[in-house]
Amino acid sequence: MKVINRNINREYEIIEKYEAGISLTGAEVKTVRQGRIKFEGSYVKIVGSEVFLINAEIAIYEYARPESYDSRRTRKLLLHKSEILRLKTKLSAGANLTIVPIACYNKKSLIKLEIALSKGKKTWEKKKVEKNRDENRRIEREMKEQMKY
Repeated sequence: MKVINRNINREYEIIEKYEAGISLTGAEVKTVRQGRIKFEGSYVKIVGSEVFLINAEIAIYEYARPESYDSRRTRKLLLHKSEILRLKTKLSAGANLTIVPIACYNKKSLIKLEIALSKGKKTWEKKKVEKNRDENRRIEREMKEQMKY
């Protein structure tokens, strides 16, 4: 099972990647193993010496009790102190840096979350990348047509 945040490469420029454990309840673990986690609008925040995943949606497990379950609750991430310190210093020193979740996957019996220190792209940067991609596709298509003759 691997769930990927597909908008990451379009919205952010990735600088550094980290692997973190995630603290979940039993029913949430079963739901994540089914691949029912969404990262739209989620981000990672450092509070004191702890790291939290905010606004990620884990659907309710169909066989669990639904009483007072919040699918978008804040979940604690498990990182080494040296990694947390490194992230804190880079966030305070760098301009417009943020930490975003990239993917969630199984590693043996554990559930891991891949996070990245990243810088948000401006709208004109996104448009420039899309324009270059479209131009390259057009050139490839024309070359393919020329090769037929």
